[in-house]
Amino acid sequence: MEDNRKQIINMRGIVKRFYIGTPNELTVLKGIDLDVYEGEFVAVVGASGSGKSTLMNIIGSLDRPTEGEYILDGIDITKAKDAELSGIRNRKIGFVFQTYNLIAKTNAIKNIEVPMLYAGTGIKERNRRAMELLKLVGMEDRVHHLPEELSGGQKQRVAIARAMANDPAIILADEPTGALDSSTGRMVMDIFHKLHEERGKTIILITHSPELAEECGRIVTIKDGEIIGVREGRGGVAV
Repeated sequence: MEDNRKQIINMRGIVKRFYIGTPNELTVLKGIDLDVYEGEFVAVVGASGSGKSTLMNIIGSLDRPTEGEYILDGIDITKAKDAELSGIRNRKIGFVFQTYNLIAKTNAIKNIEVPMLYAGTGIKERNRRAMELLKLVGMEDRVHHLPEELSGGQKQRVAIARAMANDPAIILADEPTGALDSSTGRMVMDIFHKLHEERGKTIILITHSPELAEECGRIVTIKDGEIIGVREGRGGVAV
């Protein structure tokens, strides 16, 4: 049956090597083929050292593959110049990291405004949208709090709001609940489900947790730099 959904990620033969040409040359990704469609919630699951973080860096245009082809929302990433990649990261991808990566001496609303500042959004629109996103993640009462004044879960909610700042095509979440207790992690996952179901966001969740992966529509399992399985999760396939 033909799939008429828009393909937002198309990877073919992605290889990533480090220390090229040296005696300790290391091949981390060994020919990855991956398609992700608009509106999907996909989990990439694997043990530490499986290559999932390296794959995430390539999906997010933080690194380039050694070999292979990568088309992101119609753009050939392997041929893009560094300045173009910077713009792509800012506009098309929202990043959520395990360690939050908030600016320490900057309050919640200003942290959320940073991607919009780089995108050239005016101050009034930055402020309006940042407030809207703080409400979306239930943090409207922490507008002027610094990261050090927030709990881990609150920091991660601010980080999710920041990832949404430029209304990206993809949210890329790397172990977003890894530093949180189970109840706080549950709250963070609920926000991702809300963004997926109510806003139609394409979300790629990098995780070592089979339980979290099961909540997603599709589960991609990676081992020793190769995809060894793709199956549906409980979330079903997005339409």
